[in-house]
Amino acid sequence: MPGKHPDPVIAIEVECYAGHRGEETPRRFHLGERTIEVAEVLDQWLAPDHRYFKLRGQGGTTYLLRHDEVSDRWELIMYKRAAPGSHP
Repeated sequence: MPGKHPDPVIAIEVECYAGHRGEETPRRFHLGERTIEVAEVLDQWLAPDHRYFKLRGQGGTTYLLRHDEVSDRWELIMYKRAAPGSHP
C-alpha cells in the first residue's frame, strides 16, 4: 500500500534467563540508558519468524518485545504506561 510505513520498532538490549529447557526469557532490558527490570512475564508466543513476550516492568508499564532468533535481534514494539496508582 503506497505511503504506508512499517510499524515503528526500537532495537533494545535484553538480558535473559535460560530456563531448564534452555528457552530464554527476558529478565531485564535496556532502553537507551534506562534499565527496565521485568516484574512479570504476562504472555509469550511463537510466530513463524519471531518470538514475542508481553511483560510488566517494575513500574507497572506493559511492554511487548519481539525476538528474531535468526539474527538474535530484540525489538520493543509496543508499551503501555500504567495508570497512576495502579502499580501491582
